[in-house]
Amino acid sequence: MTLWRNIEVKSGDNLSAIFSKVGLSDQDLFRVLNSSDEAKVLNQVYPGYQLDFLIPVNVDGDGELEQLRLLKSPLEGFLFTLNNNNYDVESILNFPQLRPTFKVGTIADSLFMAGQREQIPAVTIMEMANIFGGVIDFILDPRAGDDFSILYDEKYLDGEFIGHGDILATQYTNQGKTFTAVRYIDEEGEAGYYNAEGESMRKAFLRSPLDVFRISSNFNPSRRHPILNTIRAHKGTDYAAPRGTPIRATSDGQVTRASRNGSFGNLVIVKHAGGFETKYAHLSKYANGVKKGKRVRQGDIIGYVGTTGSATGPHLHYEFLMGGVHQNPRTIIDKLPKAKSIDPAEMDSFHTQTVDLLKRFSDMNSTTFITLNQPSAD
Repeated sequence: MTLWRNIEVKSGDNLSAIFSKVGLSDQDLFRVLNSSDEAKVLNQVYPGYQLDFLIPVNVDGDGELEQLRLLKSPLEGFLFTLNNNNYDVESILNFPQLRPTFKVGTIADSLFMAGQREQIPAVTIMEMANIFGGVIDFILDPRAGDDFSILYDEKYLDGEFIGHGDILATQYTNQGKTFTAVRYIDEEGEAGYYNAEGESMRKAFLRSPLDVFRISSNFNPSRRHPILNTIRAHKGTDYAAPRGTPIRATSDGQVTRASRNGSFGNLVIVKHAGGFETKYAHLSKYANGVKKGKRVRQGDIIGYVGTTGSATGPHLHYEFLMGGVHQNPRTIIDKLPKAKSIDPAEMDSFHTQTVDLLKRFSDMNSTTFITLNQPSAD
């Protein structure tokens, strides 16, 4: 009898225990691990991976591992096949079917609540917030009645949904002003989001290092300290948010500090091109791999909101310096240039790749919003 056994790797699992669970010994594990250099991939198995065992059983009830399938995801993995007392290893690479999905929403409270009502994945809403992060502050700018639409891919494999893909095009109308972004892959294979004229949606810096929540204290060079009752400048912006909220680098740069620093608590400092510097204080912890010398990209998670240092409640203290001088991070953004837009020599390629997509997206928006605005029949 031939029987596949499927095991999902859990936190705390190890290969020896997993092999034992399916009736295999440590000797069987040793045999697989030492069959070839390629088999060393089994030394890096993480929670969420799937291990599938094919063990034909003879009449005496004994079985030998004939095949082992390691799946990092439904799309990627490795297959081990017994061949003359060794195991040959080959890569598994599946390609999903992409199905475009169109959703619209209207702001009544927050962007994320609106996304939840329309059953839009949280990761997709966060991606939309990142795309428009240089032109819209999603903490202060959204108003009730703002509307948005997203065209994004869903991934299917053998007819089964396996995950969400990239946003293809998105639109947000904020207080009557409409922003539209379309995905474009340039000649070097880099993906970015641009308006119909090929202007990058990115500013040099994001307007906010957090996707949600509220500002509890603004930049104020003449603020009276609430405890000391003296004039003490507040050189940044405080964002009140639950402990553990992800904090994003507002621009590309290099981490020059990721350590504890007095009243700042756990502090990350990022140096950016052009003499700019940003500081992120009171973190509960740093993101994996964030340390001095680390290069980060705009939007990368660098840490999480906390209460370390002299913080009375969970919040992020964010500072923006230009040439060593503190600036108001909320107003300086509009004085900085946008990121690089499409090179004139590449505009033909841009239009070829995006014109039909933008036309289809525009038609979807027109049809949907006309339907939504029609009075319902009594």
